[in-house]
Amino acid sequence: MTDVARILLPYQRDWIADTSRVRVWEKSRRIGASYCEALQSVMEAAKSREAGGQDTFYLSYNKEMTQTFIRDCAYWAKVFNVLADEAEETVLRDIDRDITVYRIRFASGFNIWGLPSEPRSLRSKQGRVIIDEAAFVDDLEELMKAAFALLMWGGSVSILSTHNGADNPFNELISDIRAGNRKYSLHRTTLDDAIAQGLFKTICRRANPPRPWTQEAEDAWRAGIIADYGDGADEELFCVPRRSAGAYLTSVMLEACMDRNVPVLTWTPPADNFVDWPLPTAETYTRGWILENITPLLDRCPRDRAHFCGVDFGRSGDLSVFWPATERRDLSLLPPFVLELRNCPHRTQQQILFAILDGLPRFSGCSLDARGNGSALAEAVRQRYGQGRVREVMISENWYRETMPLLKKGIEDKTLVLPKDADILTDFRCLRVAKGVARVPEQRTRDKTGGRHGDSAVACAMMLDARKELGHAEPWEYVGVPMPGRFDLRGWRDENDWY
Repeated sequence: MTDVARILLPYQRDWIADTSRVRVWEKSRRIGASYCEALQSVMEAAKSREAGGQDTFYLSYNKEMTQTFIRDCAYWAKVFNVLADEAEETVLRDIDRDITVYRIRFASGFNIWGLPSEPRSLRSKQGRVIIDEAAFVDDLEELMKAAFALLMWGGSVSILSTHNGADNPFNELISDIRAGNRKYSLHRTTLDDAIAQGLFKTICRRANPPRPWTQEAEDAWRAGIIADYGDGADEELFCVPRRSAGAYLTSVMLEACMDRNVPVLTWTPPADNFVDWPLPTAETYTRGWILENITPLLDRCPRDRAHFCGVDFGRSGDLSVFWPATERRDLSLLPPFVLELRNCPHRTQQQILFAILDGLPRFSGCSLDARGNGSALAEAVRQRYGQGRVREVMISENWYRETMPLLKKGIEDKTLVLPKDADILTDFRCLRVAKGVARVPEQRTRDKTGGRHGDSAVACAMMLDARKELGHAEPWEYVGVPMPGRFDLRGWRDENDWY
């Protein structure tokens, strides 16, 4: 059989290698997603039942797409030299209306079917389901329900699409996956991702006649494609749904999660020249402030619950915000306090953060903003507590894309408790959606003591990042349990024992 690794581009190979029961692919147009699905469908249909072969049911929103997919399957069957009948078109009589379906029969006894995108098309079926351009089908939610019924007997569901608006069920599905509401596998490939992995080079190689690749030709081709799509380029090529702009969280949503019993602490230097104080003197002052303000609140934290922390770093312009949280039995997250540091020297920030993390019971993870000057604090925390409990985060568009849905989910589900504080409300309200991704805008707001830049919102998101990425790395200590007789689990044994 032809070597698949030589045929496909890396993002296509990643898709085929994914064995998840439900796979979702958020993609640009014309990057060969359906093409590699046709290849995988032939591979599955050509297997014997003993080798795990199965039928494939392909559904799309129009007849032309289905015909193209079936032709691609027939092409791959010839490439792989797999014995198969020619594709056939069949009209099935139905009470409401006739249905046109397409089929390729394989010697294994399995088939590849092209069906209309209607839930009833999947009645009494078993095997793999592909829903192509899912954002454009008439009723994606009902179609998914019908497809998921096939999972009961070992089938799989693949959902592929470009975007079709921010309020579309496909975009809602993507948001649910990123928020953790649905445990499905998610792939994302923009036009630039595909180009970086060799799309245009493949186009050049397969041209008739083949043409040489140059960077200038690739840049011109990319610019032409973007110009062709005009205002729709972001949605069609770069996975950004339309109408995705504006405030991310409303005041009503946020205030419903706020608790006046969660204190907001503020540390400011006791003197303008605090940074010039002798270090022992500064540490002594800070230690006293910690004992008076933070230690009593840490002592109230439940000893049997995991604790996480998020840090957004700032020095002179922005705040540093430390956001610890208790993971309660119902999995909600309650901060014992939120700490804001204004114009706080690096060594003092480190001293305060170490005191907080040392005092959190069952401290399980901390994520820190490691950009710029924040890298020094993040590195010091990692060296003290180990990489199993510390993440140094370089905030990027992709980090916002993956993390902000967790923040919104916590607000919507009321599983994330916030302090009842006007400045924190402002920080969370400042989040804006730009090109489909919620993030802190460039503009800064002003409070009574200086500038704010969504600092507490980022710190809270960092805490959620730590819980997601490091929650499994909770520290533990082994205690040997003696067994009856002369053997215990610590590995010591009597010299006369044998086993």
